[in-house]
Amino acid sequence: MKRILITAACAVALAAGALAAGASAASKKAAAPVVPPKPAAPAAPGPSDWRTPDPNDILVIDTNKGRIIVELTPAIAPQNAAQIRALAHEGFYDGLRFFRVIDKFMAQTGDPQNNGQGGSSKPNTPAEFTFRRGADLPFVMAADQTVAEVGFIKSMPVTSQSMALSAMTKDQKVTAWGLYCPGVVGIARDENPDSGNSQFFLMRQAYPSLEKRYTAIGRVIAGEDVVRAIKTGEPVEQPQDYMEHVHVLADMPEATRPKIRVIDDKSPWFKAEIEYVRAAKGADFTACDIDIPVEVK
Repeated sequence: MKRILITAACAVALAAGALAAGASAASKKAAAPVVPPKPAAPAAPGPSDWRTPDPNDILVIDTNKGRIIVELTPAIAPQNAAQIRALAHEGFYDGLRFFRVIDKFMAQTGDPQNNGQGGSSKPNTPAEFTFRRGADLPFVMAADQTVAEVGFIKSMPVTSQSMALSAMTKDQKVTAWGLYCPGVVGIARDENPDSGNSQFFLMRQAYPSLEKRYTAIGRVIAGEDVVRAIKTGEPVEQPQDYMEHVHVLADMPEATRPKIRVIDDKSPWFKAEIEYVRAAKGADFTACDIDIPVEVK
């Protein structure tokens, strides 16, 4: 076996090289950028951080498991939101059951036959899987992904193409769509995209694969715990949980109408909350991580 001999001169040279390398590493370490501290959690919202939702856009769903409050977002699905609102006006949903409920997915209802095969006497609604977002539509950005923008329209989480692309479109708008986060309300349909009618579902968990394939009309702003407490099954075995009454808030007598306020997505508090959650989640951040504070009295 050959032995490698290190002469005194070589040893001196190696030592000098090691010192130079160490000095270089120390220099690089000293020059490393300082990581800014993560933002602190925002303080409690102040009076100006809240908004009172339009009572015509609020569904109060009283079930045998408790109350669910939904805020409709007509800006993203005007025809489907109007149909669900009109049916609630008529008392169509009172007594209907949750006939298909899948854990970590959704709870489906709105069928007078309580089996997924029925609907109302109204015409079917067209697919509104996406919508056109213009600069005039209030939108609060949560993440700028260069080619896409993630944010909120009131309580509804939304993704859209970058508004920078609007200069290249005929209507000066870009395509956007609702995100299927927990609590989002979607319109059930069959294989025909334009077959929505009366049936809808409430998300128990996030389910991104539904995006741009099913119309989203709003979001549960209070009572998500009730949604998750609904008895599961496909179909659900008897007895099934059910909706006792579904009211549009504007239709309810003042004496029995719940007083609701929702955090304003345009408020400084909400913007600070977004920054806080984004910093905590890092690369894993999604709009579904943002909670929308609500007070119901």
